[in-house]
Amino acid sequence: MKQTLQLIVLGILLSSISNGFAAEQEHEPHEHEHDATLENHTDESENHDEHEGSDDHDEHSGDGEHADHEGEEESVALSPNQLTLANIKVATLKPHRMDYTVYAPGEIKANGYTSYLVSPRVDSVVLHRHVALGDQVEKGQPLVTLFSETVAEAQAAFRVASAEWQRVKQLGRRSVGDKRFISAQTDYEAAYGRLLAFGLSKETISSFTKNSKPFGEYTLMAAINGVVLSDEFHQGQRMEPGEALMELADEQSLWVEARLAPSAQLELPAGTLAQIKVGSDLYTATVRQEAHTIDPQTRTRVVRLLVSNSTHRLHPGLFADVYFSFATKAPVLAVPEAALMRSADGDWTVFVEEESGQFTAQEIELGRPLGKMREIKGIRPGSIVVTEGAFFVASQIAKGGFDHHNH
Repeated sequence: MKQTLQLIVLGILLSSISNGFAAEQEHEPHEHEHDATLENHTDESENHDEHEGSDDHDEHSGDGEHADHEGEEESVALSPNQLTLANIKVATLKPHRMDYTVYAPGEIKANGYTSYLVSPRVDSVVLHRHVALGDQVEKGQPLVTLFSETVAEAQAAFRVASAEWQRVKQLGRRSVGDKRFISAQTDYEAAYGRLLAFGLSKETISSFTKNSKPFGEYTLMAAINGVVLSDEFHQGQRMEPGEALMELADEQSLWVEARLAPSAQLELPAGTLAQIKVGSDLYTATVRQEAHTIDPQTRTRVVRLLVSNSTHRLHPGLFADVYFSFATKAPVLAVPEAALMRSADGDWTVFVEEESGQFTAQEIELGRPLGKMREIKGIRPGSIVVTEGAFFVASQIAKGGFDHHNH
């Protein structure tokens, strides 16, 4: 019995050892398989790295190619036939002093410093006109007769004050006493001054004490020699104080108001001479003053000139062409405005002819406008630049750039 038990135990042990050995044999192939998988993964990683390196190389190659294109100057070669058809003209840049003219539209206006506005100073009604539009008048000449209740009251007060003052003066200061003498004199001077303030002349006021002219009627006289520029009123019309009846102007000298672009960089001190063209006639005018504000309606800079009108051929309201003449103090490089073009990045350029028919864009800086020319900087004197046909050259350069990128 004991021997049988020992055999059973021995069998169990042998079975366990056999199963363990089999398990180890089955596990070893899995480890080799895992190692093979890592090795394959490593190979794939190396291949992937090589591929990425290849891509990076291609990408850097592309960047280098792009950089090479960016470094290229914008240029174009034109055939003789193209030069002729496009009327391409070139000139050699040489520094020199320039005389140039700047144009500005203008208008003839009355000289505001010698003109005179005729208007009632109290509420009045127009009774009679004595002159008409365009008439030449002389100082002291009757212009218009009006009626005013306020003037009538002032006339009556003046007559009373004038009569009292005449009596007191005849009696003398000792006879009437200081108080009455001073009171009569003060009342007279106040009544006289009131009529002067209403626009009546001294002659008209003096006439009130000599005749029985109806109270309230008064006549406005010409304060200057001149011409009637406007008279927009009717007989019987009631006029408010300060409302214009007539405008008189001395046309011996007139204003010319020239209008310039606010961006125009021009120095026009008083005394600057300019040529004024009205129709076929030319006149010389002198700058008198310049407005320091921009006209809110026309958005222009107003320059006022004075022009002599001894021949009386000029009249307010006429349009004029104004030409200002200038000269540079030092030699400058300048090209026509048509020679200037914008590059793709917005810089100003001109086209330089390096060889016959070979044009290259060169960036420059703009200087002062010189009439139809423009001062330029940043370019070598002696350069041959396109002065006419620059737009065609620019279009050919742009066309070449489009073809290159498309390719």
